[in-house]
Amino acid sequence: MLTNAANLKGLVIRATDGEIGTVDQFYFDDEAWAIRYLTLDTGGWLGGRRVLISPISVVHTDWQMKRLDVALTKKQVENSPNIDIHKPVSRQHEAVYLGYFAYPYYWGGTNMWGPALYPSGLPIPATVINEALADRIRKESTDSHLRSNEAVTGYHIDAADGEIGHVEGFVMDDQSWAIRYIEVATRNWWPGKKVLVAPSWIQRVSWMDSKVYVGLSREAIKEAPEFLESVPITRKYEDRLYLHYGQAPYWLREAEYEPSFSLSGVPVTDTGVR
Repeated sequence: MLTNAANLKGLVIRATDGEIGTVDQFYFDDEAWAIRYLTLDTGGWLGGRRVLISPISVVHTDWQMKRLDVALTKKQVENSPNIDIHKPVSRQHEAVYLGYFAYPYYWGGTNMWGPALYPSGLPIPATVINEALADRIRKESTDSHLRSNEAVTGYHIDAADGEIGHVEGFVMDDQSWAIRYIEVATRNWWPGKKVLVAPSWIQRVSWMDSKVYVGLSREAIKEAPEFLESVPITRKYEDRLYLHYGQAPYWLREAEYEPSFSLSGVPVTDTGVR
C-alpha cells in the first residue's frame, strides 16, 4: 500500500515484550530510494536515548492504530549499538548494527534489499553474519548513502528548464519500504498545486546546494495530474501519472527481476506487482 511517509512519525513501536517508543524520523538510501532505518524516540524508558530500527524487524503495520510491531525484545533494543543520529550514519556503523541483529547487508545485490525486493525476505541465521562480520567491516567504505527525511524536506527542485518548487514530503510503499514518489510543492512557481515525482526521474541530488534535479520540463510538470493528500493514491492515478510523462512504471520494471534467494537459501517469490 502507498502512504504518505509523514504518517510514520509518532507511530508506536511494540516489541515482543512491550512498547519501546515512537518513530521520530527515517533515513533513506539516496541510491535505491528505500527507507533503511527508523529513528526511535524511547522517551523515559532509555533515558531519552534514540535508537535505529530496521524495517527488516517489522512484522506488522497497523496504520489505523498507529502502531508498528517488531520482532525484537526490549533487551535487544537496549543493548543495540549506539549511533549518533546528529551525524551521518557511516557504512561501518551500519555493518556493526546489522551484525548485532544478525541481519544481512542490503547493499551489493540486484534488488532493493540486496537479494530480495522486500525486507521480509532477508533474515538469515546469525552464524552466517558473524563469521564474516569482522572482515567485512574492515573493507566497508565509510561513505554512506543515507539521508534523513527531515534534512531533505525543503530542498529546492529544478526541472530541465528552471525551478519548479521544493520537496514537501515522500510517498512510501509499506511492503517494500521504497520511496515511490517525492511530493513537490509548486506554490513558489505555480500556486496551489502539488505533484509527485518518481525517483527514477531524478537526475541527481546536490547535497551541497540542497537541490534535487529532475529530468522533466516545467511545462510537463505543470500539466501533470495533481496530487491531493486527502485522496488515496490508486493504481489508476499512477497509470495516469506515468502515461503523462511517457515513462515505464516501477511495477513493470520490478516484475522483470527473476525470483531471488535470501542467504538462507529460501526462495523469495515477491515480484513487487500489486
